[in-house]
Amino acid sequence: MTTHDAIIGRFFEDYIVGDVYQHPFGRTITDADNVWLTNLTMNTNQNHFNEHFAAQNPITDGKVIVNSGLTVALVLGLTVFDMSQNAISNLAFTDIMFRHPVYVGDTLYAESVCTEARRSKSREYAGIISMTTRGLNQEGTTVVTWKRSVMVATKASGIGQDYFPESADAVTDYS
Repeated sequence: MTTHDAIIGRFFEDYIVGDVYQHPFGRTITDADNVWLTNLTMNTNQNHFNEHFAAQNPITDGKVIVNSGLTVALVLGLTVFDMSQNAISNLAFTDIMFRHPVYVGDTLYAESVCTEARRSKSREYAGIISMTTRGLNQEGTTVVTWKRSVMVATKASGIGQDYFPESADAVTDYS
């Protein structure tokens, strides 16, 4: 029997400049997602929660529009598995552009390209990964883009590894 260690995500050495990562999960936005985040962040723009008010908005064809903070947070979260699961720190998040409205019921996906990979000059246990990310809806329309840089642990660092606990009992029979 082989034991597969509890390791997820990539380490610095795993990234290659120019590689495209189509992140594996999609997520459909619900009305509750939109209203909760809007209320949690105290955003008072009624275009996010008042259908009667939003009916006057010519940009959204009169529909309630998803809070842009939710769009960013969701697409960012979709990228973590591939791009920053083993990040030590976020370093930069720039050039956010909203390219198409997002509505309740839309399913978002994310894709990133590694644009730079270099060893950290000050931290021998890490490297810097830069990427460009885009979020797409179910129709393949780009809804948001940005650039981001993160500090990611190296494999040799041991960071993000060997955290699974040893069993306190001697049970080896899984039947």
